[in-house]
Amino acid sequence: MAIRRFESNGRFSRVVEHNGILYISGQVCSNPNGDIKAQTAETLAKIEELLLKYGSDKEHMLSNTVYIKDMSLFKEMNSVYDAWVVKDNEPARACVEAKLASPSILVEVTCIAAVKE
Repeated sequence: MAIRRFESNGRFSRVVEHNGILYISGQVCSNPNGDIKAQTAETLAKIEELLLKYGSDKEHMLSNTVYIKDMSLFKEMNSVYDAWVVKDNEPARACVEAKLASPSILVEVTCIAAVKE
């Protein structure tokens, strides 16, 4: 099966599809002035938009990786994340503390999901 790349910019593709699996690159908020809850909500909305645009949805997520600037924000981030995922369809997940691309960015999320049949 062919590899398809979407929304490429010369450095990376926002989404890559191979064998019915979507690989969504790290997404961050557009407005890094918000707190962790606002940034998490906006980031997850971007993930959901990409899932829908390329033939998947939250029920078909396989794995998410959450990169968080400071683990002291873990509980607040999870309050938004937990409300966003679909009960009984939770993906595998890892959450790691990381130095992100900009000091004002508090969270980044990557996603792997199956394309709906």
